[in-house]
Amino acid sequence: MEDGALLDPEHDRVYRALIRLGSADVEEVARRASVRHDEAARALHALRDQGLAAERTGDAAVYVALAPDVALGDRLLRRQAALEEARRSVAALSEEFRDIARRRDADRLVEIVHGRAALRARLHTVQMEAREEILWFCRTNPLAMPGTENTEESGALRRGVRYRAIYERGLLTDPGELTGITESVRLGEEARTLPALPVRLAIADRRTAICPLVPDGERGFVEPTAALVHRSELLDALLALFESHWERATPLRLADGVIEEADADASEKHLLSLFVAGLPDKSIASQLGVSRRTVQRRLDRLMSIAGVDTRTGLAFQAARRGWL
Repeated sequence: MEDGALLDPEHDRVYRALIRLGSADVEEVARRASVRHDEAARALHALRDQGLAAERTGDAAVYVALAPDVALGDRLLRRQAALEEARRSVAALSEEFRDIARRRDADRLVEIVHGRAALRARLHTVQMEAREEILWFCRTNPLAMPGTENTEESGALRRGVRYRAIYERGLLTDPGELTGITESVRLGEEARTLPALPVRLAIADRRTAICPLVPDGERGFVEPTAALVHRSELLDALLALFESHWERATPLRLADGVIEEADADASEKHLLSLFVAGLPDKSIASQLGVSRRTVQRRLDRLMSIAGVDTRTGLAFQAARRGWL
């Protein structure tokens, strides 16, 4: 059987002939498939055993083609599962190899990647191998891969990989980039924005980071160069840098299919002013003429917009963001 094929070529030829005939004996199938009688007989027996044909016995055996969905579908699922297991095994072996190599040689803690094509290939690989989470700092004027070209993200999201991305606000004014951001958020990416970011950065599974080294002002003079940072205190520092900016960034949301920055509206700012003043939920509800549950629900929404999970954090973010 050829690599990737679900059926042996001879069986495939006989099966297709049987499909066209609907039902036929061995001789008819052999003529239609242009094979010898004994070859057709062996192929039909194999197809019967695989659930792709049924045999009706009588004066002469007659074969009927069966739908391929179940027989070949199960086989395809098993093959996909085996391929996924093999891919995980290769990724684990690769990580073990890199860990041991880094312990042997400290120079391997940081690798240097030269050139746009090599950098693009590395970004492809870390996303394909990611199992848990990808973190992004996305600055304006992408260096190696505009968002619309990041075809690996959709596949990773479908595998259950979490994406958290912080975009410089300037990207939201670029129609091409905005289209890519909108599609990513629609697929499940968690996106936030800040006026500016300190560096470009991608971190996969908290074990590998890619950080370009050439300043933007020199991009026209030299090829892009990036550091590939493995588990180390330097990687921990980059993770801390990301999390500190994530905490301060404004969430982006989809509204009627369009990306916009989440913010508090006028009525919510009134609620916030009462909340920050220290009024309990019951008193706020009375002031606004709504139920206590509505107050709690609106405060929960504001916490989501602010990217916090406590009311103390909401008060801090409301002050920092100028909502009051």
